Amino acid sequence: MSTPLRYSLLAVSFAAFICAVVVLRLGASASVEVPHVEFNADNIAPREIEDLTSQSVPRDYGFAWQTMEQALDENRPALLDGYFTGLAREDLKDRVAAQLKTGLRTHYEDRGHKLEAIFYAPAGDAMELHDHAQVDVQIFDGSKVIYEEPLSMEYIVLMTPGADRWLVRQIQALPSEKQ
Repeated sequence: MSTPLRYSLLAVSFAAFICAVVVLRLGASASVEVPHVEFNADNIAPREIEDLTSQSVPRDYGFAWQTMEQALDENRPALLDGYFTGLAREDLKDRVAAQLKTGLRTHYEDRGHKLEAIFYAPAGDAMELHDHAQVDVQIFDGSKVIYEEPLSMEYIVLMTPGADRWLVRQIQALPSEKQ
């Protein structure tokens, strides 16, 4: 085999490897759909939201929920690294670790989110959002469902920009009402 051909094959193999790593790192999976996120930034202050940001925040928030749901369902904490940072990532990793110790796993059937932007920092480095989420939750012990309930949840969310996406830095559930 000629040297240029060998280098070409090596380059193609390396590119395929990098693509596989990116897919695994981001937690892309056909088994968990990206949740529907309705986004409202009409009352955001003190700064107006840019068009690109108004598209990327709900998209990245949906991807964050997708990876969180998959991480909790499959007990794979590394999936959280793509869209979570800070306290949110640490809290969720602790939750996965607790599930691993007890043999439990949590499955969400996500019915959507109504995400409202409340505060956008003047420097553009933080955004406070309120999320009204509709989910069906099931907790499994092995393959047996031990808890199941539809929930209407309210969250206060802090997102910050990363290198190429917005990240969930903090997510705090507020007391919920059962449906």
